[in-house]
Amino acid sequence: MQRTDQHYQQQRVGDVRHRDDLSPLGGVTSSSELFCDRRQLLKKFGMGLGAIATTYLLQRNAAAGIGSTGIPTGGVINPTHHLPTAKRVIYLFQAGGPSQLESWDYKPLLIERQGEPLPDSVRQGQRLTGMSGNQAVLPLVGSTFKFARHGGSGTWVSDVMPYMAKQVDRIAVIKSMYTEAINHDPAITFLQTGNQIAGRPSIGAWLHYGLGSDNDNLPTFVVLITKGKGGQPLYARLWGSGFLPARHQGVQFRSGKEPVLYLSNPPGVTRESRRKMLDRLQQLHALEQGRLHDPELSTRIEQFEMSYRMQSSVPEVADFSDEPQHVLDAYGADATRPGSFAANCILARRLAERGVKFIQLYHQGWDHHGNVPGGMKTQCQETDQPAAALLDDLQQRGLLEDTLVIWGGEFGRTNYSQGKLSADNYGRDHHPRCFSMWMAGGGIRGGVSYGETCEFGYNVVADGVHVRDFHATLMHTMGIDHQRFTAKFQGLDARLTGVEPCRVVREILL
Repeated sequence: MQRTDQHYQQQRVGDVRHRDDLSPLGGVTSSSELFCDRRQLLKKFGMGLGAIATTYLLQRNAAAGIGSTGIPTGGVINPTHHLPTAKRVIYLFQAGGPSQLESWDYKPLLIERQGEPLPDSVRQGQRLTGMSGNQAVLPLVGSTFKFARHGGSGTWVSDVMPYMAKQVDRIAVIKSMYTEAINHDPAITFLQTGNQIAGRPSIGAWLHYGLGSDNDNLPTFVVLITKGKGGQPLYARLWGSGFLPARHQGVQFRSGKEPVLYLSNPPGVTRESRRKMLDRLQQLHALEQGRLHDPELSTRIEQFEMSYRMQSSVPEVADFSDEPQHVLDAYGADATRPGSFAANCILARRLAERGVKFIQLYHQGWDHHGNVPGGMKTQCQETDQPAAALLDDLQQRGLLEDTLVIWGGEFGRTNYSQGKLSADNYGRDHHPRCFSMWMAGGGIRGGVSYGETCEFGYNVVADGVHVRDFHATLMHTMGIDHQRFTAKFQGLDARLTGVEPCRVVREILL
């Protein structure tokens, strides 16, 4: 009930007049402040407490060095926890699990002991998948590809990747990645969301939520998938927003006349009429928002407005007609084939130039349970030259320094043959105990080979890097302390890196 009684108000004001010590501002300073009602008093008093609390937090953070070196953002982390070394990420995800033994992790012992059973002392009772767990023998098999040292760093690289072999002094190869997931779905979900169980926000969604957008006319988080590739399925939840607002989910760009579905106006609808429709729709949403206070209503109108702006920005960024021929040639013969890995690498660079913060490329087909030699050759022909050209392109445009580029899959492959082993053919099963990834740009120290696996290529023996360590390191380059970046979910402070101990791999940072 609203109190309007004059005697009541004067009585309360009289209390304040004689209790100047209650004022957080140091006392009543004017006669007009004496005549206030209870609401005004509480407002002044509350704002005073807020000022005191803010001053305390600023002083505490300054003493701890928190926030003193960050940069402003448009997200919930403002400023960043520390000075970022990367402004954006291009993640070349190789879905299916590329074999580290045919690419980055040279193991000559496997060639010497070709066909011998995997020693129990090496396996140590670790679980196998049902695809090779019932084999009577697990025969060791070395790579059919030759390895050689490259660059000033002397990094070992397989001859199936001649273009990336020339980039080794720009990249940090992590040979000691490991995960708990042994099957594709939980393993990919873990790499993309920090949890093997579906429903958590993806990396790009976390970054959008935390850091905001650098371009009002393009999505902050874009997904590109190589067209026409088979293999393990990819799900939209891999680039979803989970329990974060829906506006933070990734937007998939497709090849063809309509890169983003349902973006174009239907026949007979002009841009002007669409603008009028959105204006009226926004008014209706505002009325409903005033009644329900549902944040998803605000998200919906924001998405409508973004779609309207993207009608002009998306066709421009997807149009390669202004790309010089020598740039297209550098990416290889597939560069002009829409939806190819090469074309998506060019599109990723164009998106990065325009301020898109997280660009996720998926390339399927690395799940080689049989015919590893033929499968690896095909996959590397599609990806090796474009990936190397992307690094060159970014470098020449001054973008590599603050663009983090990542290459890798969800796990590795076994050092033994799945199925029949012949002189020139073999398969490899899933192997979570060790696999290889590389990172470049964005504060990464080039010419590094980090971590070590055993001589059999089965176990990590030095400097292991867990999936959570990888996530913590990625966040660090973007100016985020992974332990301080949380979002409320089911009453808990959830974060990308979870609750298990993890670390930033500082040894690969500049």
